Amino acid sequence: MLEGMYVDNIMMHSETRAYPVEPQITAGLIFGAHSLYRYSLRESSYPTLSIVDELSDGLGNILPPGHYELALSDERDFLILIQSKQAIAIIPVFKVEVDMSQYEQPRDDKALKLQKKKEKEIAQTNKKREKKGMPLISKEDDIYQEASIEYIPSGNYYLIKYEREDVRAWGAIKG
Repeated sequence: MLEGMYVDNIMMHSETRAYPVEPQITAGLIFGAHSLYRYSLRESSYPTLSIVDELSDGLGNILPPGHYELALSDERDFLILIQSKQAIAIIPVFKVEVDMSQYEQPRDDKALKLQKKKEKEIAQTNKKREKKGMPLISKEDDIYQEASIEYIPSGNYYLIKYEREDVRAWGAIKG
């Protein structure tokens, strides 16, 4: 019996068999079919901030290098560094700008007709994609977002820039 299990298991590895038997999952679940993957929320819609150097504040708290999500609080007072869905640090914001140019555009009949036509085309495409099991087209995928950090030696602080769609914010960490 042990010999039979060994042969079955060894023949399922792609390194030993040129064309492995499909599916290779023996539990009966195909990858992505589990409810955890099928019904979970989106990973994130926050820009990613990559910190290369170890940051420390005057109180002895240390922020290790790594990749963090950067979120702006609802009141736009703080930037929040998030790692693995946990808030790691809160950074005060000293400047916020909101680009209102896209809201100031005059809305005429031609622009409204074009917008409705594009929405109708997206709805038809999504309907076809849903039948084939493909991911749907959403407007959220096209959101411009960026986060950056730089050291300012004259003031001995780190400047953090946050941009997401039409909102810009700047925060600082004293180094």
